[in-house]
Amino acid sequence: MASWKPDPTFYPSPRMAMAAPAEKLGYVALLHVEGSKPDALGVVDLDPKSSHYGKLINRVPMPNAGDELHHFGWNACSSALCPYAPHPHVERRYLIVPGLRSSRIHVLDTKPDPQQPKIVKVIEPAEVHARAGYSRPHTLHCGSDGIYVSALGAPNGDGPGGIFMLDHDAFDVLGRWEVERGPQHLAYDFAWHLGHDVQITSEWGTPNMIENGLVPELLLGSKYGHHLHVWDLKRRKHQQAIDLGKEQQLVLELRQARDPTKAYGFVGVVISIKDLSASVWLWHRPNGQWAAKKVIEIPAEPAEPDQLPPLLQGFKAVPPLIADINLSLDDRFLYVSCWGTGELRQYDVSNPHDPKLTGSVRLGGIVRRTPHPAAGPVNGGPQMVEVSRDGRRIYFTNGLYRAWDGQFYPDGIKGWMVKVDADPKGGIKLDPNFYLPAEEGYRTHQIHLEGGDSSSDTYCYP
Repeated sequence: MASWKPDPTFYPSPRMAMAAPAEKLGYVALLHVEGSKPDALGVVDLDPKSSHYGKLINRVPMPNAGDELHHFGWNACSSALCPYAPHPHVERRYLIVPGLRSSRIHVLDTKPDPQQPKIVKVIEPAEVHARAGYSRPHTLHCGSDGIYVSALGAPNGDGPGGIFMLDHDAFDVLGRWEVERGPQHLAYDFAWHLGHDVQITSEWGTPNMIENGLVPELLLGSKYGHHLHVWDLKRRKHQQAIDLGKEQQLVLELRQARDPTKAYGFVGVVISIKDLSASVWLWHRPNGQWAAKKVIEIPAEPAEPDQLPPLLQGFKAVPPLIADINLSLDDRFLYVSCWGTGELRQYDVSNPHDPKLTGSVRLGGIVRRTPHPAAGPVNGGPQMVEVSRDGRRIYFTNGLYRAWDGQFYPDGIKGWMVKVDADPKGGIKLDPNFYLPAEEGYRTHQIHLEGGDSSSDTYCYP
């Protein structure tokens, strides 16, 4: 499993990673809509010189039905080059693929043929429950000292949620990460400032709050997540809770500055119950204490009730519903997925306190159903977004979460994956020829790129 030299896909700094070779393969989660057949991990040809460019060239079905594959990741990445990393010679070889609904975790070996990953280990839910005390693994990141996995709750579906660890080699569940949890109860995403020994976590809801769909009473009662949490990364202790306000519901995706000398990052807030707007907040440390402020607000768009799903008809508007954000490796461009209105936005965040809108692409949407040149009108909207290491290509898919998809798109979501090209000076354009439809009965979710991408790695050197 180990090599004598560091993996050539590891880079000490994001600046060096931006000069890496372009990706030739992508891996995408394929979810069975009804949950009665196994989900799969798809392999997509991303080499423009290939005759199969933009096509699904392989799919690896999971052994069981009902997993709901969600946010997967690599076993190792550039953080292995940190000066305190205990495993400098691990390889970016294995994809760790959790099932959000089943709590089952799959380990897939991408060698010797990256086009044909093989399942080499399955961690059953009972092991996660017994060793970590958690269930519903959500997000996975490779760290310098192991693999970190966030989990939404306890085995019974209540809270608290948190983070547990897997080791780099045997992929055994090591246990719960938190030593002192403090007031943290809800969990979702997590991000590191490796140069500052700081971890930031966000909040969604417990499994019992989300698995049967978005609960209007909980939303209007401000019961979903509205905090950020700051942790001492080395001591694994809670330091500070930052309340964004009870009206700011579903504080989800975190994207820290890629430069490890910078102590700031961005978080997307799905919806304000005050006016259905969505927002992006900046966390930073102005005077020794961490703080957060709203730097982007995207308003809801008026709509006739008969254009809207029952959940939204009383509001006479379609909310943007920020479902994902991503940050380029040079910390310049932030991409914001508006799953409700069907828009991918690009912001210049060179000054993180004052983002500037520099590009927009429309595709799908609850009301607009903006067409793709290769497919005509489509539904769903920009959801999981991934940026290439050089920042020139952006890929996104349209499936959110099975129990919630039907509430906002009652006619069902037909899965797809598309590509956008980015101008280095700002601006984005939809690639009219790249359109990958999911097979019948499946939806698409997270994408990762062979060799790494903008969200796979963290760095210890500027």
